[in-house]
Amino acid sequence: MFDRFDRRIDYLRVSVTDRCNLRCSYCTPERPVRRIAPESVLSFEEIAGFTACAAAMGIRKVRLTGGEPLMRRDLPVLVGMLAAVEGVADLSMTTNGVLLPRFAAALRAAGLRRVNVSLDSVDPAAYGEKTRGGDLRDALAGIEAARAAGLAPVKVNCVVKESPDEADARGVQRYCDERGLTARFIREMDMKSGRFAVVSGGSGGDCSRCNRLRLTSGGLLKPCLFSDLAFDIRAMGYREALAAAVGGKPEHGARSTTHQFYEIGG
Repeated sequence: MFDRFDRRIDYLRVSVTDRCNLRCSYCTPERPVRRIAPESVLSFEEIAGFTACAAAMGIRKVRLTGGEPLMRRDLPVLVGMLAAVEGVADLSMTTNGVLLPRFAAALRAAGLRRVNVSLDSVDPAAYGEKTRGGDLRDALAGIEAARAAGLAPVKVNCVVKESPDEADARGVQRYCDERGLTARFIREMDMKSGRFAVVSGGSGGDCSRCNRLRLTSGGLLKPCLFSDLAFDIRAMGYREALAAAVGGKPEHGARSTTHQFYEIGG
């Protein structure tokens, strides 16, 4: 699939839940947040069916996100369903790593290929502050579990205020260098103001190269993170929603007032 700016759209990010076991300051507001009603969350069958349709139209990469995707019960079952979809060449997941010691082996056996693990500091106090109560030891154990299970490469996502030169970011880089991991630095974003930047060590945030669509756990297909455009896959049908999202994908991100990061996975 190509959009009207001649970008090949071959990457689908699927949010499987808006729930998370951490409350990172840059992702989740301190105030109580709205949640998708359980009966509105896409079923595994809907996700797999939509992904099959997307793959038939040209999607080749699929990434599971949240919230925290491992908060979704029986996630390895969904991974197995998606791994069996013809045309999906790369199946990955972004996670905070906390639950990976429990699930990494099952995810790999089901067909997950690799993971990105969020890690914003290797200082226990700073990690706890940024995640509002998370335990650094859990995240580090998750990274080691992913490596042991053969989920490779393991990439580490580190959110920074302005640059990778910040003290916490330098600590994360050293940690990755010592273990042969890839570090990616993501400047803190703001959907409502339209503040975003190109990911250091990745391609996210580079609008000229954007190849992705995002599916929310409630069934809305978004062609751009920084846009209010969204297409209901249940109301429109899978193929029609995909065609509308690709056809309506904006040239550049602007701002979004309808979603927050915890709902769509960033």
